[in-house]
Amino acid sequence: MDKKNIGIIGAGAWGTALGTALSHGGHCVELWALEEDVTDSINNEHENKRYLPGLLLDENVRASCDIKKVAEGKDIVIMASPSLYLASTISKFCDVKNIQDGSTIIASLTKGFVPSKDSELPGLVLDTMESALPACYKNCTVYIAGPSHAEEVAVGKITGLISASNHHRNAIIVRDVLRDAKGIMAYASFDTIGVQICAAAKNVIAVIYGALDALAETSEIFGDNTESLLMAAGLNEIQTLGFAMGATHAQTFTSISGVGDLDVTCKSKFGRNRRFGHDIIKTDILSQFKDLDDLILNVKKVGYLPEGAVACKYVHQIAVAKNLKLPICEALFHLLNKEITPEKCLESLINRDNMKKILKRHEGR
Repeated sequence: MDKKNIGIIGAGAWGTALGTALSHGGHCVELWALEEDVTDSINNEHENKRYLPGLLLDENVRASCDIKKVAEGKDIVIMASPSLYLASTISKFCDVKNIQDGSTIIASLTKGFVPSKDSELPGLVLDTMESALPACYKNCTVYIAGPSHAEEVAVGKITGLISASNHHRNAIIVRDVLRDAKGIMAYASFDTIGVQICAAAKNVIAVIYGALDALAETSEIFGDNTESLLMAAGLNEIQTLGFAMGATHAQTFTSISGVGDLDVTCKSKFGRNRRFGHDIIKTDILSQFKDLDDLILNVKKVGYLPEGAVACKYVHQIAVAKNLKLPICEALFHLLNKEITPEKCLESLINRDNMKKILKRHEGR
């Protein structure tokens, strides 16, 4: 094993979990956190009490509020900041020497779409990063994705991840580093667009899945079979979106970055998007928002981040611009926009003719 110095920009649950897994694998890891209480708890108590409470971190993981220090002299820098703040966060350290000369590999854990200033359509994570970084990073950044809840990664449970990049050598270097981490099985991919679309769009399907799961508890027509039907149809919509955006490999959608990530996001007790779907039914959480834009603007009221609600707006924009038929994603858009009730949304969505059309769309591809 070639020991690497790794900086992780963002000490939320996922960044912290991967950091401790990489440290267990023998790499030197330093996390950047915005909050002093986070750095204090990581450095002094080996626990991220704010974002990953109750889980003991490797004692060699260090944290700092100095973002340039965390980026400086690192072999690999991994972005783990929210998509809305991705470019502005990069601007805070991109003048560091090893970033300026391109000697550091830069990867990202960030999921979702990014609003674009130059286009009506949202941008993808790697494009956003490369626009904010020095020109030497064009087509060289790496995207890390896969079915990976932080709570399990942090304790070393076996997890599959994808390292995707247009720069094949960088994809393989990051893959090999991930393989050193405790419990991680990693694979390389060169379909960066497909992997990014899977990571963002599966959260949209998971919100609808969570709502259906909550209704199924008392429904005479919804059950486990219905949920599997919804998930299969949802995967087809993700594939439709992916190919429309430029995905290159069909197997991306049938691998861990596609069906694997969708499955765990829909079914896991740790899934925030599934939880949000549950809350739509059980707590009427949408009642405190006027529409989807109001929800996104005031998402902190939710108490956790349902990425699928934000991604839903951007999927809708892409579907309209490219004339895509995405009934499940569109149903969620109208639900979050307060145009239909959850019950009517799902009852109209789950019908024979509609599902037949969705499920047949990719036959023979």
